Amino acid sequence: MSNRSVIPFGPQHPVLPEPIHLDLVMEDEKVVEAIPSIGFIHRGLEKLVDKKDFNEMVYVAERICGICSLGHGLGYSEAVEHIMDIEVPARARYLRTIWSELSRIHSHLLWMGLLADAFGFESLYMDCWRLREEALDMFEASTGGRVIFSVMKIGGIRRDVSDEMLKDFNERIFKMEEDLKTIARPFLEDAAVQTRLRGVGVLTAEQADALGCTGPFLRASGISCDIRSTGYCAYGDIDFTPIVSTEGDSYARTKCRIEEIFQAFDIIHQCIDKMPSGDIEVPVKGMPNGEYMMRIEQPRGEALYYVKANGTKFIDRMRVRTPTFANLSGLVEILKGCDLADVPILVLTIDPCISCTER
Repeated sequence: MSNRSVIPFGPQHPVLPEPIHLDLVMEDEKVVEAIPSIGFIHRGLEKLVDKKDFNEMVYVAERICGICSLGHGLGYSEAVEHIMDIEVPARARYLRTIWSELSRIHSHLLWMGLLADAFGFESLYMDCWRLREEALDMFEASTGGRVIFSVMKIGGIRRDVSDEMLKDFNERIFKMEEDLKTIARPFLEDAAVQTRLRGVGVLTAEQADALGCTGPFLRASGISCDIRSTGYCAYGDIDFTPIVSTEGDSYARTKCRIEEIFQAFDIIHQCIDKMPSGDIEVPVKGMPNGEYMMRIEQPRGEALYYVKANGTKFIDRMRVRTPTFANLSGLVEILKGCDLADVPILVLTIDPCISCTER
């Protein structure tokens, strides 16, 4: 007689910021198989191309997800700009890069707080989110928003940032670096944390590649793949090397994200030091006609934005492939053979964004 049982995990669970359901096939205390179910917050945003013109769709793209909103607006805008052969001014490209890295900082700090909360380290959770507030304050000062920014537009950006504000950002970033060094220490050195993370949820480089994983989830398994290296926005002018680890376990994924925050600080410093003067937008003339697929590096990994236009103000199709959707197959793999008690931590280590996945 089989001693297997099925335990439901989610869609409501204390460690889940958004709903996802897993049917865990158990054998004693070990997970044999995990079967995901999604669709709880599908909103049909891609269908809105029928009702919103190609300029208004920037706002729709931003509302795919609150955490990644800036990246979604950027990816869609860049796709349309390629279709229309629009060259974005250099200053706008640099400011887009700064905001993209601020988005990475606030997303990773949010994730660190959720991980600390899952461990039961409430004070560490508060410290992470307190530091995240600094990034959100910079967003608010420069864009007017803390969640949805509405600063992207076809042909550039809607707001300029003064040199005085950029100087202030530089000083704030230096202070955040010092604070993060203190906050990161428990994640990387605490014995209790390492017991929960080291050797747990190992994904080899071969598995990560075959399953199509992306972002820190992929790079923690030893594969150097970072779409920023293609040079979109101002990344082609910035000196950086993708953060890669080789262990492939939960600790490696944690370490990669923490090191990416420090790298984001450095990229922002470089952008501010090299910031060109000039316009922040160019006039958009005519209607888009053609198709293009844009790839950008969101905090959780590679996101794809496919846009097909027909020469009118309404585009035919917008399709978004988000990082979490690509990483779900990897999540199913790392759950196999784990203890039931490790499931919440392993789900968190892929940094799932369900709003992005379901749109």
